[in-house]
Amino acid sequence: MLLRFTKMHGLGNDFMVLDLVSQHAHIQPKHAKQWGDRHTGIGFDQLLIVEAPSNPDVDFRYRIFNSDGSEVEQCGNGARCFARFVLDKRLTAKRQIRVETKGGIIELDVRNDGQIGVNMGAPRLVPADIPFQAPEQALSYQVDVDGTPVDLAAVSMGNPHAVLRVSDINTAPVHELGPKIEHHPRFPARVNVGFLQVIDRHRAQLRVWERGAGETQACGTGACAAAVAAISQGWMDSPLLIDLPGGRLSIEWAGPGQPVLMTGPAVRVYEGQVRL
Repeated sequence: MLLRFTKMHGLGNDFMVLDLVSQHAHIQPKHAKQWGDRHTGIGFDQLLIVEAPSNPDVDFRYRIFNSDGSEVEQCGNGARCFARFVLDKRLTAKRQIRVETKGGIIELDVRNDGQIGVNMGAPRLVPADIPFQAPEQALSYQVDVDGTPVDLAAVSMGNPHAVLRVSDINTAPVHELGPKIEHHPRFPARVNVGFLQVIDRHRAQLRVWERGAGETQACGTGACAAAVAAISQGWMDSPLLIDLPGGRLSIEWAGPGQPVLMTGPAVRVYEGQVRL
């Protein structure tokens, strides 16, 4: 059978989006792997699947697969594309949309200027909830990487993040340290790794090594986690502008227990069909 899909991106973090509300198919990890290949498939960082909700209080269910076939809990840039997609496809007329993900419920707000705001919920900072192995919660942890101590913050935005402060984003050891921390035994579910350079109290630059995808152009949950780490350690003040290789996100966070609000663009690239 032929499946209709849409190719989208949020700051260069690119997605294949499938509507499984109006068409029916059983998508397996092998499909994500096959379609995710940039040479022999469609090519994407993540596959986003729109489904009817199982919970009556929400509008949609949202599933996310990495291009390596692994399913993930949350994806902030994908969430903005998700909002744009369900409106463009007329699957909803609402401009405020509630969506259930594996990592919890998020709220999407399509602004008049085309920017999309996402209420990502409150960050989880208790080590067991991240999951991260530590005797107790702290603002910063020291992790042994090949015998070298590395200081990092650990935050869950529905998915696990480590945040490291660096002095220069251009020379940050993203490709060396990223995979080592991703697979570090203290992160039992693996982890996304953010490298943050603080410019001033409200501006920073960020590069993210994503679990199962490597370095991407942008990572929405990574920007949220970096903002939480920077504000809670007193490096920065809300609201923040975070520049990623693919562009800029605006992040607001009022402190522990409060939700993180992320605003940024979402772009439709093309429509296609793929044989299942």
